[in-house]
Amino acid sequence: MTDEAPVESASVDVVPEETPKTSERKRRPRRGTRRWIFEWAAIIVVAVLVAFLVRTFIVQTFYIPSGSMEPTLQVGDRILVSKLSTEFGSVHIGDILVFRTPPREVSAGCEGPPVPFLVKRVIGLPGDHLVSKGDTIYVNGKVLNQTWSHVASLGGKPVPNTIVPKNTYYMMGDNHPQSCDSRYWGPLAANLVVGKAVMRIWPLSRIGSL
Repeated sequence: MTDEAPVESASVDVVPEETPKTSERKRRPRRGTRRWIFEWAAIIVVAVLVAFLVRTFIVQTFYIPSGSMEPTLQVGDRILVSKLSTEFGSVHIGDILVFRTPPREVSAGCEGPPVPFLVKRVIGLPGDHLVSKGDTIYVNGKVLNQTWSHVASLGGKPVPNTIVPKNTYYMMGDNHPQSCDSRYWGPLAANLVVGKAVMRIWPLSRIGSL
């Protein structure tokens, strides 16, 4: 009897030692799956957050819906706009800016449906004196040197005798006769500026800096 007791005890002891090992092997895949889901969820959240921050504070893409900036920008073009270039940099004559539509644009008699954003070129800085004679634009008594592509005719809307106020810019579309710009709604308040157009990214055949 004393020889059999240890055998029974040994056989009983073996069962509980294997049971947790088998159970542990079954749980491991479940833990791995949950961890995989958590990691991918975290990656997606971070990616969305980064995209939001980039779009809000650094760069944003815009679509060109009208021909007011032809031939530089054509209908259907997509442009990349740098927000940091105006937030921390400076604005110069010749820069192309994207900005929120000025309040006066609605009542200025501009054709077409209202849009939240506009894109035009800077032709006058704060303190500059602007006026046009015929189709020639003068800035501070000198002919505006339009080195960029543009439609020369001003159409039926000349540049009035204007001194650009502080914290504003005088804007004009490159397609002068077809552009509703500062000639209609006045100088643009600087706080409406979204950023500077730096690159055309679509169509592929016309990719390039602006």
